[in-house]
Amino acid sequence: MAVTDIATRTYNHNFRLDPIVRSLLDTDFYKLLMLQMIRHIHPDVQATFSLINRTKSVRLADIIDEGELRAQLDHARTVRFSKKELIWLAGNSFYGRQQMFSPDFIAWLADFRLPDYELRRVDGQYELRFEGPWTHTTMWEIPALAIINELRSRAAMRDKGKFALDVLYARAKAKLWEKVERLRDLPDLVLSDFGTRRRHGFLWQRWCVEALKEGLGRRFIGTSNVLLAMDADLEAIGTNAHELPMVAAALAEGDGALARAPYQVLEEWRQHYNGNLLIVLPDAFGTTAFLKDAPDWVADWTGFRPDSAPPIEGGEQIIRWWRERGRDPKDKLLIFSDGMDIDTIEETYRHFHGRVRLSFGWGTNLTNDFRGCDPDGSAGLEPISLVCKVTSANGRPAVKLSDNPAKATGDPAEIARYLRVFGAEDHMASPVLV
Repeated sequence: MAVTDIATRTYNHNFRLDPIVRSLLDTDFYKLLMLQMIRHIHPDVQATFSLINRTKSVRLADIIDEGELRAQLDHARTVRFSKKELIWLAGNSFYGRQQMFSPDFIAWLADFRLPDYELRRVDGQYELRFEGPWTHTTMWEIPALAIINELRSRAAMRDKGKFALDVLYARAKAKLWEKVERLRDLPDLVLSDFGTRRRHGFLWQRWCVEALKEGLGRRFIGTSNVLLAMDADLEAIGTNAHELPMVAAALAEGDGALARAPYQVLEEWRQHYNGNLLIVLPDAFGTTAFLKDAPDWVADWTGFRPDSAPPIEGGEQIIRWWRERGRDPKDKLLIFSDGMDIDTIEETYRHFHGRVRLSFGWGTNLTNDFRGCDPDGSAGLEPISLVCKVTSANGRPAVKLSDNPAKATGDPAEIARYLRVFGAEDHMASPVLV
């Protein structure tokens, strides 16, 4: 891919519609893997996804023009999978597996379009909801977050001149390259880009991916962004996300079925996928609760992705669990991806190196770290914690507890019920920065 002069592009295209979503492949790989399973097992489930801005001090509706936001959302609804993209999905190998996606699923994607949305302004924030079949609303999560984050970036840069933009991006590039140089000192590092959802912008994410590909070589194993994986000839990386247990739990009849929901999801997953796709995401309702009642066969899965506990504490807890079940952690994989940056990557790598297989998913702090780079000293480009979560399934409220109560989402009464069923052992509140 040719290197784009991002500063010039930003200056020239800041004042008219420059589509943020140009391809439905501009999403995370786990979305397509989950979508194939959802369509096969749960084609009739209705699911609502909602935007949640955890950084309430940033009033998005006062920053992003509503007309621009609607124009970008409307444009995304016009985008379709191209024939070239579908041929690539059908013919490429993923995780060493040929024909990851069935011909029937590929044919269905040919007619796919994003469903409608509901948008309104409430007290300086945007309420953005996607309601409809789960098979369709699930695909709004990544483009919606990418659109809002990039529009916020554009708003922060709107009045900057060419030289200020040039300096801004030069500083950001130098900052990232300094991190790359430090990562080179970790000889067995395995790292991938997880930064689509809260990126500064598409062109910047592409630059970051190209920089990691050159700077880290084989230690950079791929990107979660399917479009960038296709264009840069990289592996598409990803497995599953919290929405699967959240929907299963919302649909559960009674407390007993609620307690079994996280394991039901894994049963469904292993009907569709195997090998390195058998990665457990244990923290939707608390990692301790999950491990306490997990069936023994879960210990035979490839690995875990601890996503909300502190990385070292969370990793140690899982290693202890493996050992208690007679599994050798050196044969297992831990994937760390929660707000990782250079310091936490180095610390976690050095703590676990040689004891377990390690991989890192580098997200917001890779693709949206402009802190200290703005020549004007503005905080408008600092990343925020913005998510788009499933909030109901078939009209029932969906809940996420997390290991960090600051990340909990859902109706307060339902959260209280889930805490009664799963408990709150080892939950630890900490600030959510990204």
